Amino acid sequence: MDRSYVVPWGKRGSILAEAEVAVLRELIHEDTPLSMGGRRERFERSFAGTVGSKHAISVTSGTVALELAIRMLDLEPGDEVIATPQTYQATVQPLLDYDVRVRFCDIDPDTLNIDASAVEALITPRTKALLLVHYGGCPAEMDAIMALARRHGFLVLEDCAHALGARYRGRAPGSLADIATFSFQNAKNITTLGEGGMITCDRDDWAVRLDRLRSNDIDAEIVRSDLSDTVEPIVLPWMKYATPVYSDSVRRLRRAGTNATMSEAAAAVGQVQLGRLAATGETRRAIAARLDEVVSRYPFVRPQSAPAHSEHAYHLYTCFADRQELRDQLVLGLDRRGVEIQLRYFPQHLLPEWRHRGHLRGECPVAERLWFDQHLNLPCHPRLTPSQVDYLVDALDESLAELNGGAAAPLASAAADLGR
Repeated sequence: MDRSYVVPWGKRGSILAEAEVAVLRELIHEDTPLSMGGRRERFERSFAGTVGSKHAISVTSGTVALELAIRMLDLEPGDEVIATPQTYQATVQPLLDYDVRVRFCDIDPDTLNIDASAVEALITPRTKALLLVHYGGCPAEMDAIMALARRHGFLVLEDCAHALGARYRGRAPGSLADIATFSFQNAKNITTLGEGGMITCDRDDWAVRLDRLRSNDIDAEIVRSDLSDTVEPIVLPWMKYATPVYSDSVRRLRRAGTNATMSEAAAAVGQVQLGRLAATGETRRAIAARLDEVVSRYPFVRPQSAPAHSEHAYHLYTCFADRQELRDQLVLGLDRRGVEIQLRYFPQHLLPEWRHRGHLRGECPVAERLWFDQHLNLPCHPRLTPSQVDYLVDALDESLAELNGGAAAPLASAAADLGR
């Protein structure tokens, strides 16, 4: 049943304002293509510069970005892939289309990221790749993970859907592994009109393959053909079916392509949104700092926080209660006070499709304990007004004080009576 919250989870994760309207108005009145134009190219160059990657290839969604990035891993039947269970289903769902064994690695109890210390026990001679997420915008321990990857010869894909604006040892997620993906879906830290995605990498050959795949072309090894020696080409410079049709042959066909072209309108908005990222990121961190201050006053709850060498992007604000009874009472107390709460995400290895593949409860005990018993997500996004943030802070403090037998007084708030 729909209900109105004083502090909603948020229908959007970023700010859309007059600058986005202006760039769309400009695009509409131009005599330029609405697909595969200059704005997409500019957005890709800017994005690559933002994250520090050589290539950035835009696509229509974060899920499509993951699907195409996983194709670059060139998985073969019998290969093994290590993956995090604490993520949205899109991270690992494409693997269901492959005849590979997925080995879910348990998570670190403080960050909810894949536990770098648990990875090595899952590595076998068949390990081809590792898929991780920077949960909530908290960077994973990439140095340790990449050291394992280089030592054992597997590839690493980082899902950065939450991590735009984060830093790891001074570097941005999206430049820390072999290949990375981003989402610009409605709730993310920037959006390209509701949907959109990006793939980043440094390998030139992958960039060529990805560009072909998103452009309705084939992913194949191409060799020179002698067909043009026997058939006269009909060639105009701008025609798609011109010289390559006659001069190329396929030596190895990997997969068919698709149309995953980001529109010029989406790219134009994305360019403006990149300019907002620093400001909206500071807003997220400021809200998180106030929530951390409240949580730190109570011994039975703790926040998720980035290690000292990292900077959290706070796509999600996550905290943990000591046990399920406290977590559930806290959720109900906040809900009763008009604060919308989420629990993200259900452990992937226990979803029906992965249970069908043979995965069972007990496989990742830390992830299971934290999700079922301890963790919850609080609203933390730049569309919250100052009075809503004040109300959120007060409601959290009051709910925790209630669980503590009323031992702590509510924080002072300019919006103490808002919505009550």
